Amino acid sequence: MTDWELGKVRLGADGPVVGRQGFGAMAINTGYYGPTDEAAARATLEQALAVGITLFDTADAYGDGANEQFLAPFLAAHRDEVVIATKFGLADRARGIVNDPASIRAAADASLRRLGVDHIDLYYMHRRDVNVPIEETVATMAELVQAGKVRYLGLSEVTADELRLAYAVHPIAAVQSEWSLFSRDIETQVAPAAAELGTALVPYSPLGRGVLTGAVPSADHLESDDVRRSMPRFSEGNDTANHDLLAPLRAIAAARGATLAQIALAWLHAQERVFGLPVVPIPGTRSSARVVENARGALITLTDEELAQLDPLADSVAGNRYADMRFTSAGRE
Repeated sequence: MTDWELGKVRLGADGPVVGRQGFGAMAINTGYYGPTDEAAARATLEQALAVGITLFDTADAYGDGANEQFLAPFLAAHRDEVVIATKFGLADRARGIVNDPASIRAAADASLRRLGVDHIDLYYMHRRDVNVPIEETVATMAELVQAGKVRYLGLSEVTADELRLAYAVHPIAAVQSEWSLFSRDIETQVAPAAAELGTALVPYSPLGRGVLTGAVPSADHLESDDVRRSMPRFSEGNDTANHDLLAPLRAIAAARGATLAQIALAWLHAQERVFGLPVVPIPGTRSSARVVENARGALITLTDEELAQLDPLADSVAGNRYADMRFTSAGRE
């Protein structure tokens, strides 16, 4: 328990009520961002729940299902307290992005087994399979709702047009996209469409994969097998250039007595009033202390002047967020 409240928000018009900040579990046990410690990871999950975080996000592709399995004991202990979100579509490395009906049904059943639950609270299409009409994909997802295997539907990295087509088939509670001070392409079309439909936005990588915390001055500070080393923004030259952009963030953090991460997350929470829709960032961490730090970012209300100081940051970021931008909604708009 804490002496402050994170607060709650509803995902979509009739979706689940969750804490104003969620937890991205991708790296907690998979080694994507370096070595992991099981005891520390489990303590981190408990700390997240203790500060009011109730939305926990995973995917069948994370660690080839190991991430879902890792969460199972936590879910068993706290099933009525948490909202579990998982995703399908990227687990089959040989086939790539797969959204055909049979694969979706099989993926859902496999996730249910690994998570040890009888239903998935929020089920996302992880990436769009352009070979399958999105209406067909969502119709299959809707069948899972009718069957009681899934409660609410979500989409990840979709365009505004794809979201509208999907919503016409079944309500979409949330859209998950990369969104941060360094990644703002969804603001042009996706965020307005989500607001129009009453769909919440769930930003992943809200801290720019660590850059916005100030803790990654260059790729040299990453483990040799850290997945970020393959990303353009962490390539030689881009890494240091992006770190050098943090001066406005540092100034506001110093004036506020806050950390860089808290100000970066406060900026995202401020987008709720800019776009008129729920915004629930899902920062990930392997540290209990960082969970508390991140959650307190939701309590900071930035002024219009502070928002204006941070606004130009994205214009100067070096490198795309992925090597292949077709992997993102921006690559299809």
